[in-house]
Amino acid sequence: MFYREAIKKLKKWSVRKNRKPLILRGARQVGKTTLVNIFSKEFDQYIALNLDKSEEKALFENNHNFEQVLTAIFLFKNKVRNQTKTLIFIDEIQNSPKAVTLLRYFYEEAKELYVIAAGSLLESLIDNSISFPVGRVEYLLLRPCNFNEFLIATDNTEAKKALKQIPFPDYGHEIMLSKFREYLLIGGMPEVIDTYIKTKDILSLSTVYDSLLSSYLDDVEKYAPKPNKTNIIRHIIQNAFFAASERIKFQKFGKSDYRSREVGESFRMLEKTMLLQLVYPIVTEKMPAIPNTGKSPKLQLLDTGLVNYFAGLQNELFGTNDISSVYQGRISEHIVGQELLANETSPLFKLNFWTREKKGANAEVDFVLMHNGLLIPIEVKSGASGSLRSLHQFIDRAPHPYAVRVYSGKLNVDKEKTIAGTKYFLLNFPFYLLGELKEYLHWFINGYKL
Repeated sequence: MFYREAIKKLKKWSVRKNRKPLILRGARQVGKTTLVNIFSKEFDQYIALNLDKSEEKALFENNHNFEQVLTAIFLFKNKVRNQTKTLIFIDEIQNSPKAVTLLRYFYEEAKELYVIAAGSLLESLIDNSISFPVGRVEYLLLRPCNFNEFLIATDNTEAKKALKQIPFPDYGHEIMLSKFREYLLIGGMPEVIDTYIKTKDILSLSTVYDSLLSSYLDDVEKYAPKPNKTNIIRHIIQNAFFAASERIKFQKFGKSDYRSREVGESFRMLEKTMLLQLVYPIVTEKMPAIPNTGKSPKLQLLDTGLVNYFAGLQNELFGTNDISSVYQGRISEHIVGQELLANETSPLFKLNFWTREKKGANAEVDFVLMHNGLLIPIEVKSGASGSLRSLHQFIDRAPHPYAVRVYSGKLNVDKEKTIAGTKYFLLNFPFYLLGELKEYLHWFINGYKL
């Protein structure tokens, strides 16, 4: 059990006056239950329910009113309902639609209790006839561990503190880049990190990766609303790792004979499980930025460590100093996407990239990020700034002079010109600072003016 930054969000939730029951979202095995167990130490009394267990599920399934259900919960767990600060955690809540319905009454009739629920596939599994407590609950999204959390877990707290220095000092660059390569190699799944801490052996992680994939495949029947979708979803899970950060087509995905419509439907089901995200392009350089879902998306998987293992890239990563050179640059792009997602806790946040498709002059920027009303282009690559042709095309059309290049070099800001002569500022940004990107964008944009 190691510290997660989401603890800060839980603490803020717990002190809000108009606090609502919290639904903790996230893919399986990202540490939702462990997070709540850590947070429970803030309370005088902790009641943990797991609705995978029939006897605990039955507490909600009998036709009792809310007060009777609440009394039954305290009696079953041999707890006293009084003025003691009590946290109730309802895990695997998707197994009981009745429990989901009753969440609203915790908000309306038992505000003194702190209630967190966790579950997967709530949108898919709950029947349409079930009354979901809209407006009576709030949400928090948990993803795999980010680099900052990896540093804490591996007892590098001083390195974590150093990341908060803006600008980051040059003397720490090589040390921090080395630690980031270590994180990039194994990824952010909590069980993988825990095993690595105990063994310091990359080879010992193979059984953990295999177990994680097996658990996702075992859940396929839950993902698929119809039996004929099962094989398609299994095929996608087994082949998606080879297409990480690549623009994909649904038709015949993974060298299959499956049609575009059925593959697209299956991908969207898997998005709800948060095992992957379809990253769609935008075709504008200013707000509002509306993704074009009619164009081919890129594929972002849950965790880069899983991609490395199942795509067979670990050996290549061992011997490289330039992260951007591995797998045609797709692994470096994927870890940037993962860190950008980790900076957000809203289930509504989506990654986007920019594209301009014109005959004989296509251009593509790896990511665009909304910041204070501006769309900031982010390229992930090594090499000279003059080679950033797609980025130049974006800047030539943008209403601002700011761009970011994520790479393995040191932090610095260059004043540049596009090929067409447009002046702009380029923030050369090392991978290991991605967790602080929002703060650096504020520092960058306020500190550099044409």
